[in-house]
Amino acid sequence: MLEIPMMAGGQVQGLLILARSGAPPEGDCTEELANLRHLGTALADSMSLALSNIALRDRLRTQSLRDPLTGLYNRRYMEDTLERLLALSHRSGNPTAVIMIDLDNFKDLNDRYGHAKGDAVLRDVAAQIVGTLRPTDVVCRYGGEEIIAILPDCALADAVTKAEQIRLRVQGVTDIQGCPVSASLGVAAMPETSVRGEELIPDADASLYLAKASGKNCVFAAERVTSGLTVARVGEKG
Repeated sequence: MLEIPMMAGGQVQGLLILARSGAPPEGDCTEELANLRHLGTALADSMSLALSNIALRDRLRTQSLRDPLTGLYNRRYMEDTLERLLALSHRSGNPTAVIMIDLDNFKDLNDRYGHAKGDAVLRDVAAQIVGTLRPTDVVCRYGGEEIIAILPDCALADAVTKAEQIRLRVQGVTDIQGCPVSASLGVAAMPETSVRGEELIPDADASLYLAKASGKNCVFAAERVTSGLTVARVGEKG
């Protein structure tokens, strides 16, 4: 039996094992073993390079889709995914909800505690949001301290409940990081509050704006009425 490490880029990609089936031949097998080792080494080099290229391609793909600080999906991925999920929602008739999340007073936090602390807060907040939602939900860093969550097959009332859970968990980062952390959230859902797909994010963003204007650290949900967009407060400050 021969065991040949598959090396590429200074890292072990795997182990190639060559074994003979049946009884070994009689006599000196030195030359046969040397030939087999030469063949195995060439095969291991080829396979290790292929595995290394696959791993590199996967890393590059991940980097193109993920925010490097929080590990959340980036805005480009969010836009493509939302378009796809809304098309599926239109065909199936199932609702799709969006939660816009913005950290309160984040600039003040950075100024007072430093950008390293701000980065740590963002990472913890991202982890809390992902931990609150389902594996099928998509969480993206929208920009700066703003995060968006896309909830397929989720009605407005359920999205509001999730938003309030997120608000409470984000507030809990205060104890983890030793600095005040809170978030304002806006919720919209298609077709309950948004008639067209392109209205979904603006409706959630408008609700988020009013949550900010109403004292922050709360949840607002959009409502579609005949006179236009209105919002209703659904979460009180904690």
